[in-house]
Amino acid sequence: MAQVPQTFFDALAVRTWCGLALESLGRAREEIDAINVYPVADGDTGTNLYLTVESAVAAVEAVFTAYEVGKPTLADAARAMAHGALIGARGNSGTILAQLLRGMAQVLADGETAHTDGSGLRLALRQAADSARQAVAHPVEGTVLTVASAAADAADGAEGDCGAVARAAYEGARAALAATPAQLAVLERAGVVDAGGRGLVAVLGALVETFTGESVPVFSAVHARVEGGVGGVGGMGRVRTDAEDCAETVDEGGPAFEVIYLLEAEDAAVARLRARLDGLGDSLVIVGGDGLWNVHVHVDDAGAAVEAGVEAGRPYRIRITHFGAGDAHTTGERSPRERVQRAVVAVVPGEGLAGLYGEAGATTVLARPGEPPASGELVEAVRRAHAREVVLLPNDAELRHTAAAAAEQARTEGIRVALIPTRSAVQGIAALAVHEPERRFDEDVVSMTSAAGATRYAEVAVAERQSWTMAGICQAGDVLGLIDGDVAVIGADVTATAETVLDRMLSAGGELVTLVLGDEAPDTIADHLEARVRESYLAVDTVVYRGGRQGALLLIGVE
Repeated sequence: MAQVPQTFFDALAVRTWCGLALESLGRAREEIDAINVYPVADGDTGTNLYLTVESAVAAVEAVFTAYEVGKPTLADAARAMAHGALIGARGNSGTILAQLLRGMAQVLADGETAHTDGSGLRLALRQAADSARQAVAHPVEGTVLTVASAAADAADGAEGDCGAVARAAYEGARAALAATPAQLAVLERAGVVDAGGRGLVAVLGALVETFTGESVPVFSAVHARVEGGVGGVGGMGRVRTDAEDCAETVDEGGPAFEVIYLLEAEDAAVARLRARLDGLGDSLVIVGGDGLWNVHVHVDDAGAAVEAGVEAGRPYRIRITHFGAGDAHTTGERSPRERVQRAVVAVVPGEGLAGLYGEAGATTVLARPGEPPASGELVEAVRRAHAREVVLLPNDAELRHTAAAAAEQARTEGIRVALIPTRSAVQGIAALAVHEPERRFDEDVVSMTSAAGATRYAEVAVAERQSWTMAGICQAGDVLGLIDGDVAVIGADVTATAETVLDRMLSAGGELVTLVLGDEAPDTIADHLEARVRESYLAVDTVVYRGGRQGALLLIGVE
């Protein structure tokens, strides 16, 4: 069905553009991953761009949902788009794309009438290209920065409405992308165009469709490298395969880790951080502003990169990826890693549980309070598990639809996925305890599902606002005890409330109590509850784990 075109840039145009960009990147994701050879041949640029835009879409949709009557302003939608991309940015190209969207938002959100037409779009594209280039410590031509600048240059020379300007930007970007192999030797050797630039062309193609209702031609990412020479796009001859090319184009001796984190810090501190990280590694990109930044760098000393962030402000959502043996920075022919038969993928609410699940062999997705993972993140984790069969543990009742969508997507890629509807991380622990990869898949899934279902779960948390609950009216600051998802106890003391919750759960029987402590739980609560179990419930064992920053003060499981 043809897209109904937008006539000018308003909040609905932002929403439409983000949605179309996500669809376009979804179609091109595997192709972009396959041509990813710079700055690191880790094959994830398409996925990173998709997840970055997915986060922007979620933020824009949240703004529209907040309006029961009417619709948000252009400024509201543009700022949401930029913020969503910033907090969800993945990888080098995703971080740069987030800054491109932020640059556009700075113009679009600056006055409702002045920047909604073609001239406003020209200004937005120019600001996007300039701000992205400034965010990169050492800009390199032949990359997404070159493509963004070419788009802005082409838009500068365009006359007419948003549709005309968008089409000019797209054509300029498309021509620049085709020329990237001539600017960057690693692309020329691989016979491909720049992966990040290919993603930006997809995003700009979505912008054209937003304002014209017409889809744009699909760009071929292969630069048509032929045996015995290099031809232009569409040249004849045998095109080299990605495996052949990537084996030749990886760099020797590059940094061992990719470090990414969000950072709350002042501008002056970020300026010092840039200098510090620039001395530690390469591929440094710091984007954002107004106190919130996304930091991306490749280093050998991941700890030093994180410590630099601590000195600058408050880093969080820290992601460290090791470019391991046979990965991005090794040389020679690389044989693809063989898939394992079965893996477990689990969503966990804190760093401590992530470590626990990881020790048990699970691939984890960290869900911080108020920041549930999107389906794309779960699909990425399933792919990362690199298994023929995957057991997926969402560990949250609110994630069942997200997990189901991720499972369905993974199945279309030939992966056998079983979704166990765990509603708490303690149910996931119970499922992992009986997991046996050597069993038949169906038998293993049944056993894990049975163990999870036999585990009652509870949590102790602090109320953020006054609210009606199953146990009565709570006030902000009250301690809440939730059993199987419903508020069962309202108290004033954390330890006393936890004890009441535990007594109610064990009144129905049980053999094992699992306690998962959050960082803000009282120091003595575990000893107190363990003593309570020993004294009052014979033959019931207790196990205690540290969950880290998990939102709830305490998670309780009773099997």
